[in-house]
Amino acid sequence: MVAAPIPHWPGRMIGSVHVRSTPEGPAEQAVFVHGLAGSATNWTDLMDELKDTVTGHAIDLPGAGFSPAPEDGDYSVAGHARAVIGLLERTGPAHLFGNSLGGAVSVRVAAARPDLVRSLMLISPALPDLLPRYGPVRVAAAAVPKLGEWVASKLQLVPAEQRINASLSMVWANANAVHPVRLRDAIEELRRRDDLPYAGEAMIASARGIVAEYFRRGEDNLWRQAAKVQAPTLIVHGRHDRLVRPAMAAKAWRSFPRVRLVLLPTAGHVAMMEIPQVVAAEARGLIGETRLGNAPLAS
Repeated sequence: MVAAPIPHWPGRMIGSVHVRSTPEGPAEQAVFVHGLAGSATNWTDLMDELKDTVTGHAIDLPGAGFSPAPEDGDYSVAGHARAVIGLLERTGPAHLFGNSLGGAVSVRVAAARPDLVRSLMLISPALPDLLPRYGPVRVAAAAVPKLGEWVASKLQLVPAEQRINASLSMVWANANAVHPVRLRDAIEELRRRDDLPYAGEAMIASARGIVAEYFRRGEDNLWRQAAKVQAPTLIVHGRHDRLVRPAMAAKAWRSFPRVRLVLLPTAGHVAMMEIPQVVAAEARGLIGETRLGNAPLAS
């Protein structure tokens, strides 16, 4: 019988966002940024693997998880990046992890505030792709004005169990590998969010934020931002990712100044949830490249 997973890390409000943290331990800090429709709990198991290496802080982006809707209603990638920078200003320089949307957000953070990012680990980052897979096309459809709201209203009529199973089938290489406790947690969390008046808007507006990045030109384009990243960078792709093409690793190799690429043969879109031990081993290697200590999180 498979052992029960650990409970999710406790959280608290830090400024305007909710943050889950491992117990204070190592002086080095790490900040974890989830993807679209995710939350801080996406990082629970990876944070456990790394708790003897870094003190971890996983953010619920504005409007996600237990974070309230942003007062200014800004769900753009830049808006999410400001929330992450606000947390980093409390942790001090930290190792920054991002998955999917969180990867795009983390690139913008690392380019804008190199003083706060010691290393950058991107897991299936949602960077602009001219040949997006089926999943991103669905995101784009949901981002269409009025259509997105209509889709969201219809989806709420579908039982939470069905919606979660469909999502897991999209982001995991093998959805049958999800532990029953994690599946139950996800269903209960979706039911809770169904009762929040801003949940639909947060999802749709964040999806629109991703789509906007795909069409952004000039110096603010995410690939140009990637070229500005000074921190050592590790990019992880799952070979069975149905949302982000692993082939984008070649463009990342050309774009980031200090980058290493890892292709995981058994993972999908959320490798840190599927094979946290493997991702942790890669993360420890990246963290080992840095030497400067960090101050603990401010209250």
